[in-house]
Amino acid sequence: MANKSKPPPNGVYVPAVLFMDENEDLDIPSIQAHILRLAQGGVTGILVQGSNGEAQHLSHDERKLAIATTRQTLDQNGFKNVVVIAGTGGQSTRETKKLCADARDAGAEYALVLTPSTWPPQMTKPNIIRFHREVADASPIPTMIYNFPTVTAGIDLDSDTIATLAAHPNIVGTKLSCGNVGKLQRLTSSLSSTEFATFPGKSDVFLQGLISGSAGVIGALPNVAPKAHIRLLNLFREGKLEEAVKLQALLGHADWQLGKIGSIAGIKAIVSKHFEYGKPFVRGPLAPQQLQDASMDKLEELIVLEKSL
Repeated sequence: MANKSKPPPNGVYVPAVLFMDENEDLDIPSIQAHILRLAQGGVTGILVQGSNGEAQHLSHDERKLAIATTRQTLDQNGFKNVVVIAGTGGQSTRETKKLCADARDAGAEYALVLTPSTWPPQMTKPNIIRFHREVADASPIPTMIYNFPTVTAGIDLDSDTIATLAAHPNIVGTKLSCGNVGKLQRLTSSLSSTEFATFPGKSDVFLQGLISGSAGVIGALPNVAPKAHIRLLNLFREGKLEEAVKLQALLGHADWQLGKIGSIAGIKAIVSKHFEYGKPFVRGPLAPQQLQDASMDKLEELIVLEKSL
């Protein structure tokens, strides 16, 4: 067996939204402004083309441009240590391998791989394992398994499947957007964190994940409030559990409200309103979201906290 690749460091990661103009073209200045605010907020890494990054709506060239823009913006502003992970999910093994190679060429250090989902009945456990192993064999950068049943036609990898894949020398972690803390804990208690990083994919189980041995979080809400997430991580590390529980409650309510607004367009609308860059345009068939009708009291409370930190 080859030497095991290193997993990404523990911390707070953001699947960054990708700002666009009214013609649905990439809005590079707003993308740069967002990357910079996240990095200044203290995030450990940025996930380009996570589900919040509209990966499936981009051409291969746009995907490379988004990764390269992220890496260059970080490097040029003194954030060389901030990790770039690229979502590289494709519907065929061949395309996924190409996206992993493209990601490396554009400056990403890790690839986050969704399970293909065009033909759910064909995605048996052996087929899923074969797919992820073949991609990891070919990928020039370490890969991570992205488990998100909402965007993979309900395909939900269990802890046995993920643990089997974790033995591969080039598979170094997972993002569990299923939000299943039991699954997370089964993985963290049976796999060394120095070899395999297990992240919840939602802020509403951030603290629960940390207590269960997770590597941190990769979630949508840090697009709005990166500093508040770093604060929770620090409270946990300092053993200030009572304060951490209070902050986790706020994150949980805010995450729920964000989801109800309509994740990607909602994040863009909130960021545009409160941090004064970017427009709430998304690529069709997604639709822009209106904020005025939504209940946002906890989100507003979180934004006040974020601006005070």
